[in-house]
Amino acid sequence: ERLAAVMQGMHSNYDIDLFRTLIAAAAKATGTKDLTVNSLKVIADHIRAAAFLIVDGVLPGNEGRGYVLRRIIRRALRHGYELGIETPFFHTLVAPLVAEMGAAYPELKAGQAHVAKVLLAEEERFAETLSQGMRILKEAMHGIASGKPLPGDLVFKLYDTHGFPVDLTADVARAAGLEIDREGFEAAMDAQKKQSHGAQKFNAGYDTSTQLTVKSAFTGYDQLADSGKVITLLRDGQNVQALNEGDSGAVVLDRTPFYAESGGQVGDAGMLSEANTHFDVDDTRKSGDAHVHVGRLKAGTIKLGDSLKAQVDAAARNATVLNHSATHLLHAALRQVLGPHVTQKGSQVAPDKLRFDFSHYEALTPEQLAAIEKLVNDQVRANADAHTKVMSYDDAVGAGAMALFGEKYGDKVRVLSIGEFSTELCGGTHVRRAGDIGLFKITTESGIAAGIRRIEAVTGATALNRIADTEQALDRVAALFRGTRADVEGKVRQALERTKTLEREIQQLKAKLASGAGGRDLAAEATEVSGIRLLVSRLDDGTDAATLRDTVDRMKDKLVSGVVVLAAADADSGKVNVAVGVTKNLTARIRAGDLVNAVAAQVGGKGGGRPDFAQAGGSNPEGLDAALAGVPAWVAARIA
Repeated sequence: ERLAAVMQGMHSNYDIDLFRTLIAAAAKATGTKDLTVNSLKVIADHIRAAAFLIVDGVLPGNEGRGYVLRRIIRRALRHGYELGIETPFFHTLVAPLVAEMGAAYPELKAGQAHVAKVLLAEEERFAETLSQGMRILKEAMHGIASGKPLPGDLVFKLYDTHGFPVDLTADVARAAGLEIDREGFEAAMDAQKKQSHGAQKFNAGYDTSTQLTVKSAFTGYDQLADSGKVITLLRDGQNVQALNEGDSGAVVLDRTPFYAESGGQVGDAGMLSEANTHFDVDDTRKSGDAHVHVGRLKAGTIKLGDSLKAQVDAAARNATVLNHSATHLLHAALRQVLGPHVTQKGSQVAPDKLRFDFSHYEALTPEQLAAIEKLVNDQVRANADAHTKVMSYDDAVGAGAMALFGEKYGDKVRVLSIGEFSTELCGGTHVRRAGDIGLFKITTESGIAAGIRRIEAVTGATALNRIADTEQALDRVAALFRGTRADVEGKVRQALERTKTLEREIQQLKAKLASGAGGRDLAAEATEVSGIRLLVSRLDDGTDAATLRDTVDRMKDKLVSGVVVLAAADADSGKVNVAVGVTKNLTARIRAGDLVNAVAAQVGGKGGGRPDFAQAGGSNPEGLDAALAGVPAWVAARIA
């Protein structure tokens, strides 16, 4: 680009043909006429950076590369906001970028739709945060004297309560000639961390922040029972010499087959015993290099130096193993179906189910979920060998093993390969062959954070039971409709259509009853105000919003030209419903939304709608009669 600037006789990279095109596109997207505005240069530069990061597999996130991308996107959106654009625009610049650079970078052209989707999702996610944060920030800066920093507690509030990034706050402040109080921000952040620290204790009083210096040798990859010597005892978070019968506490052995929770796999449960001593292990946690058995001593006494037999709950461990290996197959299947941008963001592997969090910008379709589930089950049926190798980290990654970004690895790592389908770094426990998983069934898919989706699934006997329960439920539904599984879908559709038809008929009948309640002819109650026919009426208590709406429509048709205001209260619930209709020939002079809010304000509520129809709710039934009585004067004032 510098060479291009020289060859084109330009003094700045932003004046070369490539950037002129992108700046023009940014100006068009933001409605900016002055092409020299600095914000346009920022937007043009940032669309390139963001697009190429996304094409390379990065997605917006809260850590590492994902956070760098998120900062780039949000800085561009902030400059768009400064130009007066509060609706999504950044994603529309992908097309002109591809037109300029797609020939030189075919991967950019191939990923055009993906890039635009990711950017649009991030824009929509950040829109409310941006407008709210900028409003609060500008109000705060307006009251700060020159030379004074933006208070740290305000910066923290914007970050913690409103999700407004600290670096974006600093950018805005810097543009206004201000700095932020970083020390104050850090102090507020530390105070919050200390406040949440109290939640970091187990039921046995073992503090997760405590790092033990002793070491446990883990022997549980190949066996579920072993013997070990007691090297540490904890009660109420403190080192003790002995645990007595009934005590809750923690035991550390010099060697153990119990897997300590890590890498998403839950800690093993089981029993530590010797002669008349019996310690129930509810959980196993890791502290440094120590495996901490957390539980309760049911019988006997345990002292430092004692030798204990350690027996893992085999059924729970075996079920956990199925789910853990299934997460590896799921991860590989997600990348095949959704794309290489998918990376693991978290997981939990327990005996009863698995949970897998991953980066993706939108909800998965039923077709995608079905394809993912099929891929995993295809691998289960193929029954490929699952084998583990210990090698150096560099050799593992060089051989194609997936490593989790941000995870800390030692010089030597364990690499799990399931056939040729999946190869990942993992220190957990796994099946011998993929077929051991038996069956894989996805139970739910949902979003848990910006750009992060979650799949929950079950395997083995639990998956079979799940399918059996579903089939039994389907049989019960089919019986209710006097049909079979094969025709139950059609019968349910017919029932739903019939229900909708009946609901419409009921609503129409309610509107007819409301408009002629007690022998009243509502249309005949209309009066004339400043040459406009006006109907204001309070209907029977308990009349719902839908009935009010339909009745307003009927009255507008009867009046042909006029204004209709209907309301009803419910003394039991303390709620008020108001509906306003204005015939289209009058909306230039009277807007339904303005009138409904004038009424709603007097009954503790607010509303909105179209110029010809609006609805509102309120919480003060006692004020309804007075509110309706003031409508004629309001209309007269508007017409005058």
